[in-house]
Amino acid sequence: MQFIDHAPVRLLFGPGKLDALRTEALPGTKALLLTSNGTAVERIGALGRVKAMLEERGIPYVHMGVVEPNPTVGTVMKAAACVREEKCDFTIALGGGSVMDCAKAVGIAAANPGHIWDYVQSGTGGRRKIENAPVPLVAITTTAGTGSEVDGGGVITNPETREKVGVGGHINCFPKLAIVDPELMLSVPPTLTAYQGFDALFHAVEGYVTKRANYMSDMYALESVRHIAKGLARAVKDGSDLDAREHVAFANTMSGFVMTTTRLTSQHSMEHALSAFHPALPHGAGLIMLSMAYFGHMIKTGARAERFVELARAMGVRDAVRPEDFLHALLKLQADCGVDQLKMSDWGITRDELPAMTEVCRHVGAALFEQDPVALTFEDTLGIYEASFR
Repeated sequence: MQFIDHAPVRLLFGPGKLDALRTEALPGTKALLLTSNGTAVERIGALGRVKAMLEERGIPYVHMGVVEPNPTVGTVMKAAACVREEKCDFTIALGGGSVMDCAKAVGIAAANPGHIWDYVQSGTGGRRKIENAPVPLVAITTTAGTGSEVDGGGVITNPETREKVGVGGHINCFPKLAIVDPELMLSVPPTLTAYQGFDALFHAVEGYVTKRANYMSDMYALESVRHIAKGLARAVKDGSDLDAREHVAFANTMSGFVMTTTRLTSQHSMEHALSAFHPALPHGAGLIMLSMAYFGHMIKTGARAERFVELARAMGVRDAVRPEDFLHALLKLQADCGVDQLKMSDWGITRDELPAMTEVCRHVGAALFEQDPVALTFEDTLGIYEASFR
């Protein structure tokens, strides 16, 4: 029973907390304001509010709205060059997990020589040590899915090698300040709310059934699952339900703390291969499509039986006594959120690609396969893909 709990993030949580940007200490004097290549942060008014508060404080900034749903190494290097050229000394990530992940990678690339892929520790990455402290980060999340506002890692994609991998780990990759304001999430569309909420759920579930779970990660994981169960279906049904949004936002942040105290399992590696091959696929959607076969296989092996019962109870099945009760609860939540019929083929994935994805996920994501309570063989992994395909 060992863990390290190091979460150096100043976390501001609650409705209206975005306004705290007016007075909170910032880690620099000129900001790169990083957002997605979509229009959501502008549409909800968050971008305008952040710009106005920075201008009120006399903080100069450069805005780049360039981050893809699965941020690429090219985008990271472009933004890092901007940081250096414009002499920005901190970054503000305003958006969802992709923007925050990208900002962490930008911070590394802007402060260190070479290419960001040099600092990736898996797959074809260069496994180079981060020698210079990454550029400090302020994270303002507008979605509830990744928990990236409180952890020190990010996920980036290399389109040339079709690898989607984690990068980070330096103390300065943790945001200096994180703002989680559920009011910013009120207009997230139902489908995206579901995708993001299930991403948070699976961070917690994987962190609970991994062989490296501990007292601290268990506390975060079970609380995250309880709040997802209380709020996600309601938030999907009525996005303006602030109480539901608060539950999901809190669950998301708790799932971020799960990742600071333990490791996830191979479900995430398997999904990363899906969205590396097909970048338009939302990460949460890929996890949903894999989940029933993935956790069904784990349960069939007898692994973590008691923990799956506890997860079912956390999801509201108070009389749960069998691991399969978790699968029933999971499928019900997916149905309640309208995402139980997702098809890989709708995103262009073909059955012929599954063996190649199996090779990639087991190589690039080997570190997470090592955390599984029962080892998956190549055949097991391919079988889960095939059982999930439709």
